[in-house]
Amino acid sequence: MKSLLLTLTLGCFAVFSPVHFGQPPSARKDVSRSAVVQPFAVGKTGVVVDETLSVLRKTPSLFGEPIHRMRSGRKVRILAVREADGVRFFRVVAPPSSAGWVQADAIFGEFRDGDDARMTRLISAMTGFEQLETALLFPELFPKSPLLPKILLLIGDLADDAAIKLSRDAASRLKRPQMAATEAPLHSYFLNFVSLDRYRKVGIVFLFNPEKKKFYYEGAKWRQVIALAPNSDEAAEARKRLETLKKNMETTGEDNSAAGSTNN
Repeated sequence: MKSLLLTLTLGCFAVFSPVHFGQPPSARKDVSRSAVVQPFAVGKTGVVVDETLSVLRKTPSLFGEPIHRMRSGRKVRILAVREADGVRFFRVVAPPSSAGWVQADAIFGEFRDGDDARMTRLISAMTGFEQLETALLFPELFPKSPLLPKILLLIGDLADDAAIKLSRDAASRLKRPQMAATEAPLHSYFLNFVSLDRYRKVGIVFLFNPEKKKFYYEGAKWRQVIALAPNSDEAAEARKRLETLKKNMETTGEDNSAAGSTNN
């Protein structure tokens, strides 16, 4: 009887042992969760794209102490691969001086099959300037992807949509009495509009029609589509957009000298 009670007591202790409670899954001795993975990506380079997952940590665990969150567009070199807490981690070096573990899903590159399609889905799910900024990373990451014409067309369309909002914002925020007071040319105020700055930084150029007082995307990505895949459906759409751009930039000639690019 005493032997039976001792057995039951030890069994209960094992079931309710603190090893299984109050600790993150990564702290448990579960080989399947912390096993070293075949290093298919070791030595490869990638780029941080998904900032929602890009926490750099001291250990390969979702419970690991964070170092900092890496920004989208940051290049990394992969040193090791490990599974933990139900996800895959890369140990990375991020120049100039950062190193640690990051969830592999935050990193994109040609080293992994299907990453171009995965990034396309991510871009499609985004909105606003973040969507444009992320899409602009795609051509450098996947220059040979069959999805590139689609992304280039999208970049142009996103920039074109931004031009509509920029035109509206500039018209409401630039005050004519203040502009007249300095005697500076009217178009120069539009071409110096503060909201253009972040687009210039990522290489997006807008044209300005001084008669309509509107910005228009200048069409570089659409031209790239035509050069890259001239017989594609995307190229046909790009040609239509460039024709529309040409019409939008037409003026009567009264103020043609003021027309220009936001890169000036």
